[in-house]
Amino acid sequence: MSLPANTPPPKAVIGVSLKMYFGYQRSIDYCRDVASIAFKHAAVASGDIEVFVLPSLPALPEAARILGAAGIGTGTQDIFWEDEGPYTGEVGGKTVAELGGRYVEVGHAERRRIFGEDDRIIGLKTAAAYRNGLTPVLCVGELTAGSPEEAIAHCTAEIDAALNRAGSLGPTKRTIVAYEPQWAIGAPQPATPAYISAVVRGLDQHVRSLPGQEDSQVIYGGSAGPGLITELDTAVAGLFLGRFAHDPEALKTILDETAARLAAGTKVAA
Repeated sequence: MSLPANTPPPKAVIGVSLKMYFGYQRSIDYCRDVASIAFKHAAVASGDIEVFVLPSLPALPEAARILGAAGIGTGTQDIFWEDEGPYTGEVGGKTVAELGGRYVEVGHAERRRIFGEDDRIIGLKTAAAYRNGLTPVLCVGELTAGSPEEAIAHCTAEIDAALNRAGSLGPTKRTIVAYEPQWAIGAPQPATPAYISAVVRGLDQHVRSLPGQEDSQVIYGGSAGPGLITELDTAVAGLFLGRFAHDPEALKTILDETAARLAAGTKVAA
């Protein structure tokens, strides 16, 4: 779901990328299972937790139909920077929106590493998301482990590069920033809760100080799974999940943990 204008942001955000792990039918089965969970989940139904799932593109229309009925948004794991034209094999934001997508992932470490996407391309794709009414899930993260201060400096530079480029092409809107330290992606364990919390606090303060980004939120990805959200500072709005949420029951556990954290209103000092 995308937020209407002047609507306060949700209290938490949980996103799932299926990457290219599932075929078409398994993607649809997963969406049905997740929708069944969401229908029964009070925090999802109330809008306190914003949930989105990013399947492979061929599954998007059916995923949007199934998940939309349960209050869950969908979108794509990539987008082209132009809306239409002679770009063989690419898919523009206009088509994503027409198929029911409401979100688009941009700047993931795999796109940067495997496909050579740089700050310029990521900024163009972010602009394409904005102008087509899609919420960009802007992935940022340092390559190697260091101090939180070094991570904040690296990631704010990535945020500014994307949003400045996008802002030069049109108005910017709410952004979900996914902090994913590249050294933690695919690792057996995520970064430590204290490290994650410190970095996300810095990124949250920075991004929400930018024009048009007052309602933006920062979530954590990078080997995130059940148990993590309970250990994080509430500055971390939620999680961007990969393989550890490809089991619907694991996702349910994470939603339950997120709802419990919201209910408790606790804050873990980092």
